[in-house]
Amino acid sequence: MAGPVKTEAVVLRSMRYGEADRILHVYTPHRGRISAIAKGVRRTRSRFGGRLEPFFRLRMDLHEGRGELLMVTGAQTVDAYPRLRSNARALDSATRACDAVGRLFETDEPHPGVFNLLCRQLALLDEQTAGTDPPTSARAGSLAFRLKLLLAAGLAPQLGACACCGEREHLVGFSGSAGGVVCGACEAASFPLDEAAYEFMTEALGRSLTEIPGVPPPALGQVERAIAETLEHHAHLRLMPAAARSN
Repeated sequence: MAGPVKTEAVVLRSMRYGEADRILHVYTPHRGRISAIAKGVRRTRSRFGGRLEPFFRLRMDLHEGRGELLMVTGAQTVDAYPRLRSNARALDSATRACDAVGRLFETDEPHPGVFNLLCRQLALLDEQTAGTDPPTSARAGSLAFRLKLLLAAGLAPQLGACACCGEREHLVGFSGSAGGVVCGACEAASFPLDEAAYEFMTEALGRSLTEIPGVPPPALGQVERAIAETLEHHAHLRLMPAAARSN
């Protein structure tokens, strides 16, 4: 419906357009992902141009017309997450988190829980910049975030029993096509899933983002593969890796 729109939003992506405009992809709690144009914000006298950058959480005033793009008429900062912008690892993780949300939830269907989850992930990345967490911890946090996105999208892998036959014991592999763990009798089209990887997935889905369990790097690799294969088979989607590779 045409007219003014007021909403909170997280800026997922901001692109230059023309001589002074920007096109934004933002995620909102009640309108899903929307695209908007901000006229003249790259001019030095713009009232709110500096806020329309990725990862800003804003209160936005928009105008909805007949076109696909809404027009930005105002923006107030709720949280800028300033510390993550000075930390390369946190900045990279924030980029990947926003990319995952924007691609997995690309419609205007409302998902308030996804909006809140993204805000929590950005806040945690902002808080963790002062710490000395190893790269494996950052990767674990990113993978836990993605597992929760799968849950919100209705794509969470089946972990309580074999996805093929229902067997609850001897769960030794993971099958993306089947949609979850598989037992020894059904493992033909699966890859091995260690106990540490299985426990990480179950605990990450059941705990908050602040309670991510520790896990060795090989298990994280199995978790990332399980997420990737689930998305490829059931959403026909490939995301950026959960974390940049260490040199």
